[in-house]
Amino acid sequence: MQTRTLGHTNITVAPVVFGGNVFGWTVDAPGSFTLLDTFVDRGFNCIDTADVYSRWLPGNRGGESETILGDWFKRSGKRDKVVLATKVGMDMGDGRKGLRKRHLLEAAEASLRRLQTDRIDLYQAHQDDETIPALETLEAFDQLIKQGKVRAIGASNFSGIRLTEVIECALTQNLQAYQTLQPEYNLYSRQQYETDLSPIAKKYGLGVITYFSLASGFLTGKYKREDDTRGANRGSRVQRYFDERGKKILKALDKMAEQTGAHQAAIALAWLLAQSTVTAPIASATNLKQLETLFSAVELTLSEEQIKLLNEASAY
Repeated sequence: MQTRTLGHTNITVAPVVFGGNVFGWTVDAPGSFTLLDTFVDRGFNCIDTADVYSRWLPGNRGGESETILGDWFKRSGKRDKVVLATKVGMDMGDGRKGLRKRHLLEAAEASLRRLQTDRIDLYQAHQDDETIPALETLEAFDQLIKQGKVRAIGASNFSGIRLTEVIECALTQNLQAYQTLQPEYNLYSRQQYETDLSPIAKKYGLGVITYFSLASGFLTGKYKREDDTRGANRGSRVQRYFDERGKKILKALDKMAEQTGAHQAAIALAWLLAQSTVTAPIASATNLKQLETLFSAVELTLSEEQIKLLNEASAY
């Protein structure tokens, strides 16, 4: 399998990243262990999580996903086979949020404990925090890198203007700069990334790992109409895609699935992999069948005509 490099680092990843938001939410610990073992044993190596996963679930406090991953590392002994990415900055309660230096340093230690590891390969700012000077945040990340607790840093949910500002600050101050970007990007959600962020990623050579790569399941073919979302774990998120443009995208995916024999989800991921600035899409799975679909995306190469068809169906 051909790997891809994260920005200007020596960290290489397989072309699909496992989204760890499901651990402790829609998949319990034993199920998560099975998925993780299968994922890594098939040669894939990057897992993305966050300290806040899955605080939104009643009874959860945040850190559930990292805790399950840490238990799996201890149980499996496969930590060295994994590029571990986690994120910081979302509200963890009791004032623990944002990108202030003190919080970053404390949050990193908490994540390391939950993950039962001595290092985070990619530590990402989960969202921008304009209340804190960029220099303060960068100094905290730089300290963690110099201590050997973090290998590289990245950004998620930044505007192009702010991303440029923070990267330029790092370069002028001789501090570690963001090497990756984690934006929302998929066949439906194209405009913001393509018009605002893609040029920045290209300019600075950022590794791009996309989230909501399958639009919360909308692009998997699971939901044929809006009624199918009722009662689903991500149903409220999926409903917004059922406009005329969304239906055109589903129709194009169905047509291509008939042509190729590939699953709609694999086609949607293959489209992302064909984008010049995308390093690896993040995608989740809650069972082994879904995981196999993610694997198949790497082996699927879309023709120029097929990419054109998807581009036209998803045009904004």
